[in-house]
Amino acid sequence: MTMVNAFDPNMLSALDAEDIALIEHRTKVLGPAYRLFYEQPLHLVRGEGVWLYDNKGNAYLDAYNNVASVGHSHPKVVEAITRQLSILNTHTRYLHEGVVAYADRLLGSMPDALGHMMFTCTGSEANDLALRIARSFTGRQGVIVTNRAYHGVTEAVSEISPALGEFVERGPRVRLIPAPDTHRVPRDEQGVQLARDLAVAIAAMRRDGIEPAAFVVDTIFSSDGLYVDPPGFLKPAVELIRAEGGLFIADEVQPGFARTGDTFWGFQRHGVVPDMVSLGKPMGNGFPVAGLALRPELVEEFGSKARYFNTFGGSPVACAAGMAVLDVIEQEGLQENARTIGDLLRKGLSEVTAGRSDVAEVRGAGLFLAVECIDGDNANPRLASHVVNHLRQNGVLISAIGPGANILKIRPPLVLGRGEAQRFVEAVRAAFIAY
Repeated sequence: MTMVNAFDPNMLSALDAEDIALIEHRTKVLGPAYRLFYEQPLHLVRGEGVWLYDNKGNAYLDAYNNVASVGHSHPKVVEAITRQLSILNTHTRYLHEGVVAYADRLLGSMPDALGHMMFTCTGSEANDLALRIARSFTGRQGVIVTNRAYHGVTEAVSEISPALGEFVERGPRVRLIPAPDTHRVPRDEQGVQLARDLAVAIAAMRRDGIEPAAFVVDTIFSSDGLYVDPPGFLKPAVELIRAEGGLFIADEVQPGFARTGDTFWGFQRHGVVPDMVSLGKPMGNGFPVAGLALRPELVEEFGSKARYFNTFGGSPVACAAGMAVLDVIEQEGLQENARTIGDLLRKGLSEVTAGRSDVAEVRGAGLFLAVECIDGDNANPRLASHVVNHLRQNGVLISAIGPGANILKIRPPLVLGRGEAQRFVEAVRAAFIAY
């Protein structure tokens, strides 16, 4: 996976002795596959709301983290986890009201056709389970995803996660299609183009004797570069995969739980009802809980023959964490906050980048935004890296995405306030001026 903001181990000597020692020990015990963010890695010790604090007491405005979706260490979530953990934590083979109440509440936020919830610990597991069920129900093997998608790290879903890099092989039953591209494809042609590319992939798959089981989409296309408009452009592709006998799986790990502001789930922006919806990171505000909502008929045969069990998925503590997150989103008006503060950020970033030939577009929905850095018709990862690291040096955290590692990824916790948003915009302004 390309990381425009990755730490370069050759720069180790620029750090202080304490961090050098920790990095060296970390490398020794964790091995070479892990990565650190930023040219100068952060040594974090505490988080609160939209702020993170390092070991020297420096504060950083977190404009990147959707895991702590309702803010780092939110007291209501911490209290719910602590209270339930002090009483009982076990698995779903015993009766407990918590998992039933939580499933009811999640399903209540979705279309009526999605009638079952199944719980896991991670979004990777949720997508893995979705593939198992899709292949069982359809009797087919083929899966189609966009060409920079990320859907997880298990063996099955790493195969459909091209963002992990070329080392992870796709295999003959996976096909990639171009993601939407608002910079190069006219707005009103996005839906037609996506469906056309999907049709090409299905035809190529069939020439190899493989039938399509599912089209899997992160409904905000976050790893591809964040493509959200126009609302509804996903519908032709969804209609096509169903007409061809496959299922539509909406990966809501990134856009779900009020992130986009105008809707609670990303798929709702497109006026479609998925066959399955995978959920993850934001569900527990940092506590590992994830799940899969699905049409009951899809799992009827699978459930009667294979059954399903996850030791920690759906545990009383996991469900307490998830229920508390839903409480906070509702009680603190965080969906509306995502909409209004997101609009403020988008306008501010558009003003900061107006007239720059090296910025193609500011785009996004709610509190998930992107700024595409270009050099003529090419990606400009150098500018993106400069902005990411300039912000880090000045107490603001973001990242970068896209096949060219040139698209700034802005995804703060949903509790971001007006003053913090204004501080963020001014920090971005300073970073562009300094380039």
